[in-house]
Amino acid sequence: MIIDAHAHLSPTPFGSAENYLEMLKESGIQQGVVCPGGMLDVRKMNDFVSGQKKPDTTPKNDYVSQSVQAHPQLHPVACVDPCDSQSVAKLETYLGQGFRGLMVSPLVHKFSFSDGTMEELAALCGEHGVPIISHNGWRPGANTQDFVRLAKAFPRTNFILEHMGAHPADAEATDATASMDNLFLETSLGAHLHIVETVKKAGPNKLIFGSEYPLSHPAVEMKKVFMLPITDGERERILGGNIRGLLRLD
Repeated sequence: MIIDAHAHLSPTPFGSAENYLEMLKESGIQQGVVCPGGMLDVRKMNDFVSGQKKPDTTPKNDYVSQSVQAHPQLHPVACVDPCDSQSVAKLETYLGQGFRGLMVSPLVHKFSFSDGTMEELAALCGEHGVPIISHNGWRPGANTQDFVRLAKAFPRTNFILEHMGAHPADAEATDATASMDNLFLETSLGAHLHIVETVKKAGPNKLIFGSEYPLSHPAVEMKKVFMLPITDGERERILGGNIRGLLRLD
């Protein structure tokens, strides 16, 4: 079974659940892991990275929940703002509602991975057996080394770093995932050579296929995994087996 482990849903024409499900069908992908999107307009990313536009800081968890209830092949991951004093309580509520992990967004919310609230969230995720998922923030406190440091402090919690770390090839992320049992890299937008080298060093059990819908198409990102010089069994782990185990989808 193939599972897209990284998609963002939003009540927008380009990021809707209906669009996503059609892409999954076109791609031959059976299931998807979905989290809130739309806080940044991915069609105009440079405007946000440069500071010309400000993001909508409210995660659309309700839209994700509604989408999952209507389409059981989708699995929800919640997003909370670590700067919110109620973030830990909110996450506990979402996990009680069936959300299967936590996504944090350092491009949207101006936190640091070393913040006390992030430590509380990491501890809570460990207690519930769900992963923390994030991309890099490309600023002090929210880069690969900061995420790795948090993962080392909470060995009972699993951590997934999106996009193979920082573009185009993050050797620090590769080295860390090779040496840590609880750190995994997600493949969307990753460079082919970086993915190949990471499989060699860390093994196929440490990589997770994702699409970064709606910015990329699931079939496009999946092709990268099919081009890897690995066995069919190893490919199956990357394309679904690893995330199925982390989210306990069995």
